[in-house]
Amino acid sequence: MNATLQPEVDIRRADDRFKTTIGWLDSKHSFSFSRHWDPDNTHHGLLLVNNDDVVAPGTGFETHPHRDMEIVTWVLRGELVHQDSEGHSGVIYPGLAQRMSAGTGILHSEKNDAWRLTGAGQHKDPVHFVQMWVVPDEQGIDPGYEQLEIGDELLRGGLVPVASGMAKHAGAAAIRIKNAYAALHAARLDPGASVTLPDAPYVHLFVPRGSVELEGAGALNEGDAVRLTGVGGQRVTATAAAELLVWEMHASIG
Repeated sequence: MNATLQPEVDIRRADDRFKTTIGWLDSKHSFSFSRHWDPDNTHHGLLLVNNDDVVAPGTGFETHPHRDMEIVTWVLRGELVHQDSEGHSGVIYPGLAQRMSAGTGILHSEKNDAWRLTGAGQHKDPVHFVQMWVVPDEQGIDPGYEQLEIGDELLRGGLVPVASGMAKHAGAAAIRIKNAYAALHAARLDPGASVTLPDAPYVHLFVPRGSVELEGAGALNEGDAVRLTGVGGQRVTATAAAELLVWEMHASIG
């Protein structure tokens, strides 16, 4: 427990998220985003965006700009094509961690059209991914990109560092982000399996798939999230096959 913070376990249910639904996109936002604005729901710790997106085949986000932001994308199902103005191009799939540092400015697109790069026939499957934004601890850095396959680590169970700027994760199976106070962990749990949340001043637990039981808080279903402040270390146990995304943060915006 962090003595300087008021301990809080704030459960946010899937159906209470902001929603953007258009022909090609089904997007659910955990925090204020785009035209959705709530001054009391702008961030948790260093996390500004936790978007749960489903994009139809042959469509996606056309080229658009970002600046001074660390953007981590985690694919749950399907394939997502990334291309940016720094010359990076790649197909992101489940088990492949991806980070883009916007820095002084970058343009990128994200589309569900992997067949255009591979020459395979066009498919009819949507891509489902979670995109998360954290602020960097230094502005004006050079734009950058990194991706890393961590599927084998996920198969071993437990929380796996996915993206981190923390010194304790140097050399671990994690891509590096430009914030020394934040780390993203992921876990894939079979029914009955459990993990322990980090004990950090700010923890954000998101259940993008399946259902779990959070010690002291009860059942969490697909799309539910919990914002923990000044308290951590709880057990999370899968009640059905589940996937978890957990941000460990040792600082907050402002």
